[in-house]
Formats: sequence, C-alpha cells, structure tokens
Amino acid sequence: MTSKDQNTQEETLFVLTANRFADGRVVWLTAQGYWSILLEEGQIFSSKVDVETAQQQAQKDVLSQYILDPYAVELNSNLIPQTTREKVRAFGPSTHPEFNPRSVQEQYSMNNIPQNPNPSLAVGRYNYDAIDHQFLKERINQFRSQIERRISGELSEDEFKPLRLMNGVYLQLHSYMLRVAIPYGILSSTMLRGLAYVSQYYDRGYGHFTTRQNIQFHWIKLEEVPDILTHLASVEMHALQTSGNCIRNITSDEFAGLAEDEILDPRVYAEIMRQWSTLHPEFTFLPRKFKIAISGSPVDRVAACFYDIGILTHLNDEQKPVFEVWVGGGLGRIPYKGKVIRDDLPPEHLLAYIEAIIRVYNLHGSRNNLYKSRIKILVENLGIDAYREQVEKEFATMDLDQYRLSDELVAQIQAQFGCPDLENHPGASEVLAKHRQQDKEFDRWVKNNTHPHFHEDYIAAVVALKEVGQTPGDASTEQMRALADLADEYAFGEVRVTHLQNVVLGHVQKDKLYALWQGLKEHRLATANLGLITDIVCCPGMDYCALANARSIPVAKQIAALFEDPELQEKIGPVNIGVDGCINSCAHHHIMNIGVLGVDKKGEEFYQIKLGGSSYKEGAAIGSILGAAVKAEDVVKAVEKLIYFYLEQRQENEHFIDTYRRLGTTPFKEIIYATA
Repeated sequence: MTSKDQNTQEETLFVLTANRFADGRVVWLTAQGYWSILLEEGQIFSSKVDVETAQQQAQKDVLSQYILDPYAVELNSNLIPQTTREKVRAFGPSTHPEFNPRSVQEQYSMNNIPQNPNPSLAVGRYNYDAIDHQFLKERINQFRSQIERRISGELSEDEFKPLRLMNGVYLQLHSYMLRVAIPYGILSSTMLRGLAYVSQYYDRGYGHFTTRQNIQFHWIKLEEVPDILTHLASVEMHALQTSGNCIRNITSDEFAGLAEDEILDPRVYAEIMRQWSTLHPEFTFLPRKFKIAISGSPVDRVAACFYDIGILTHLNDEQKPVFEVWVGGGLGRIPYKGKVIRDDLPPEHLLAYIEAIIRVYNLHGSRNNLYKSRIKILVENLGIDAYREQVEKEFATMDLDQYRLSDELVAQIQAQFGCPDLENHPGASEVLAKHRQQDKEFDRWVKNNTHPHFHEDYIAAVVALKEVGQTPGDASTEQMRALADLADEYAFGEVRVTHLQNVVLGHVQKDKLYALWQGLKEHRLATANLGLITDIVCCPGMDYCALANARSIPVAKQIAALFEDPELQEKIGPVNIGVDGCINSCAHHHIMNIGVLGVDKKGEEFYQIKLGGSSYKEGAAIGSILGAAVKAEDVVKAVEKLIYFYLEQRQENEHFIDTYRRLGTTPFKEIIYATA
C-alpha cells in the first residue's frame, strides 16, 4: 500500500472535552461517563457521528452545572490533540512548573487578612471612607447572590457572563481568571500583602501584572470569588469594571507626584474619574470597552495617543495648567494613533468634557460589529473635526456647574491621599555616588533602573519583573511580600505598577538606595534591564488566554535568554519588544520597536513581526509588518538576526529605532526573508 493509500485509510480519532463549571478546569469525557482532568482517561471515538452523539448527551451535564460548552477534539495516531491550542489545554501552560498548586493551609480562614499598623493615610493613593467601604460591601453581596443563582442554575451562562465580566471574572483555557484593579497604578504595602494572600490561598502562588495597571490571578474557583472580593475590599481593592463594555481602570504615570517635569498630580484627577465612572448609569453598557490614561506632565509616559482618551498636561500662555486631550487611539485588530480633540481644557471642566466625548461615542458607536465598535473607528470614519464639533455641541448643552471640579472639591479628594514626609538629607547624593563607585553591578542597576525625583535627596527605583527565565510581569507570593516589606522600609509603604509590567518604589532616600538594592537582590528583583532588550512586555498568550492564537510567554523567555549577558544588553542599547498571543495587543506589539504577534495557521503557531513602533507622543508610531509570519521555531532566530543586523548598520549614538527609521523596512526584511 502506498503512503497516500495509508493516509487515506488512517482513522480519524476524537475525544470530547469541556471546562468544569466550578473551577474552569479542562476535563475529558471517559468511557464510564464521568469527566476526568486527565486526557489519557478520555474515551476515544473513531466516528464523528459517535462523538457528536456523546456531545448531545453531555448537555445533561451542562444543565446540571457540572461542565461548560462540550466539544470534540481531533487526535493524531499517538492520541495527542492535533492543534497547539488543544495541546496546551491538555497538558497545561508552559509556565511556572516551580509553582505548586494553591496552599490549603488556612485557605478559608480570614484571620490572616493583613492590616495596616499605621493609622495615618496610605501614601500616594485615595484612602477609603465609610461610604466607600459600604459601597463595596453591597456590591460584593450583589455579586455573591448572582454567583449563587448561577450555581443553582437559575441563571444560564449567557445570562451570567456579562455579570461576571463586570466583576473581573473571565473563563480562560484552564480555569477562571480574576482581574483586580490597581487604580492609577498605586498600591500600599497593605494592599500588596493582600494580593499576596490571594495568590497563596486562592491561586497558585503568583500574580500577573498587566499593561493596564491591573493584576490577574489565573487559577480561581468561581464559588470562592465572593470571599476573594471580600478580602480585597478589606484592603481597599476591587475588581469592578476590569472587564465589560464600560469605562475600565483609569491608568496614569508611574512617576506621578515625584517627576521633576510634572505640572499637576494626575492621581487626584484619576481618582475623580474613577469615582465618576464606577457604575455610571449611562456608560455601563457602551458599544465596547473604554480606556482612559492621564499624565500631569507634557512629557508622555502613558502612551496617551493610543488610548480611547489620553490626557497630558501643559501650561497655557497665562502659565495655568490645562489638559491636552487625545481621542480615538487604540491598538487591537486595527491600530490607530489618536488625535488631539482639545489642547486647552481647564481642569475644572475635565469631567464635563470627558462625558461629552463618551456621550457622542455611546450614541453613534457601532453595536452590531464587534470589530468596528471602538471609538477609534468612529473618530476615523467621522474625522476629528466632525467628531470635535459634535462633542463641543454636547458640551455646550451641559450644566457645567454640576460637573465643575472646584478647588474645594479637588482639595477634598486630595485630602484623602497620604503624602510622604520628604525630609532633607544632606550628603545623600554623595553617599549614593560612593556606593556606585564601589560596586559596578549596583552602578549598572542605578543607571538603568532609576528615575529622577523632584527632591534632590530622593530617587525613584524601578523594580523590573523581567528576570531572564521568568515570565514577564509575574511576581510570586514571596516576591510580593518582600516588595511590601521593602516599600515599608524604604519608600513610605508605597508601590507603583507601570504599564510596562514593572513596579516602582517612588520615594527612596539616595543614601539608602544601596541597601534597598541589596534587599531586592535577595528576592531576585534586582535585574538591571529597564528599557533594554530583555525588558520584554508579554501577554499571557495561549498558555492561559482563551482568545489567544499562539503562546507568547515561551517566545519572550527565549528571546530574553538569547541576550542574557548584561554587557551585550548594554551594547545593544535601548530597544523595546512586545510579544502578543493575539490581535488584541495586550502587550502593545503594534507600538513596540519590535513587535511579535502570534497567529494560527491550521492549528499551528506562526509569528508575525512588526518593526518601527513607538509608544509615546514624541515620535509615536505604529509598526510596519515585516513580511509573512514565520514558523514558531524560527521566530527567535529572526529577532536575533534583526538585532545583529542593527549592530552592524548603526551609526554613532543610534538606537535601534533610529537605525530602523534611517534605513527603512527593506533591508531588515531582506535579512529575514532572503533565500540562500
């Protein structure tokens, strides 16, 4: 028999799979009729008719709230799933083999809820009052009731899905995921210890910091979500509006309140927008999700022109602060750079003008095409002048006194923020200089991972969550607790989360920076690679995400390992890389110097490469596709070729992005696609 005849006669095999309702775990139908978490225990079907019959019969398990969405999976002759996606579902994510399943000790005890021993206001963030605590309690009780109704079968999955999404609960490949908001990126040490508690007792010992200044837990049980939210509320955290077609978490500059170039503190205005947007009755069900970023500086550190609304701050001719408002930016399937809709907005009118922008979008945004429903499409179709005209018309009809952010109101909100007591420390700079001179490793870290502070005796330390070999943006329970302790000792108990998946300790005395660095080293948190090639931004990809087409974490790890040598990283210089597992672009591959996008081709992973992206207003650009997607086994080698070609071609003081802009796409493309 010929090979062709053998292939013709080869039997197609199937197995029936689903996600378990209680915890989202992947399960397989066995011959005995129960569902196992082990693929090898699954019943093998040799007929498509038989597996479809089993799928119909499995609806009884759907109705009894045991499984969700059963479907057939094709197997090869070795009884292995045919597609990469189903292989990942069958054998688990390729990340964190060192992390054991969740700790069960005191799992259901709330006795270990960390409390802030300092009765003063937490530094850098809004501190809740009795009304805020009561609001969260009522909201959690409401969601607890909704979960109970889902478990009892009173609510179907279709009815429950928008409710769980509004509370940050996703069903991913292997389990439920909970996304927790970190408003404008500020955590207290108490909050961080609270997150560590959740990671240990309800997850698998880690959390994933995202590019939206949130944190995600990937191994959550649905029935435990209300208890998790209750715990989070006790440390003034929540998961409200971290998903759904609503106004999402407001993000801000990680150096807010300390940057030398800052005109006003954006965190107060971010908090005002957070309170205004939470459960806003008019904007709870927008055409699509809506994201806002704000900076109190004219220097863009928030990628303002790639948000639905991006806000920067500058001084007008009278030397008064005004907002520059960008609208219609976004990434995803079709990336757009936003446009300035107004560059002279007085802070007192911020809420009114933002509401006018969103009202126009809510009225005209598409609701019948998921891919054309973002504000970026509406602004592009109407044109910025026509959109501005409608916004100004809406703005003119509003009662501005009702929306006005008076000095008294702003001061009232600001009074709920704790402020660091920045005492003078003469000689601190000299001590830091001495430590740098004595320890070259420390000197490299200071060079790469610090940012100037407006107070000459202080400095901001950036803690890179990008140790080579680790998943970008992930922090273990032990690392979270260590960061909380170090923040208490060196940074007034404040921790900041960046939109590039790192964290910042913002107010560190210069003469104590060396001791802080030593403490970070003990917990594998002193990687000196900020802005360098191993400081890779990476989404969870198909190791976790149900939307992904390919894995991203293994690719990011392999690229980082290739350039692990610190001397080589310094030689290469600044270059940013984003690796995405799908077109939603959570890792911002569109606006990275090198963007890598995973795509699916007949069940196999391929990767598209983009070059020339840049995130910030000064030089902001969307990258250009280099060519056809490359195979999974070739993508890391392709990035290596691009980097070494750049090193050969660059001129004096050129960074990667400069060399690319000078040479253009063609020579880089030839390096990857030229035939031997």
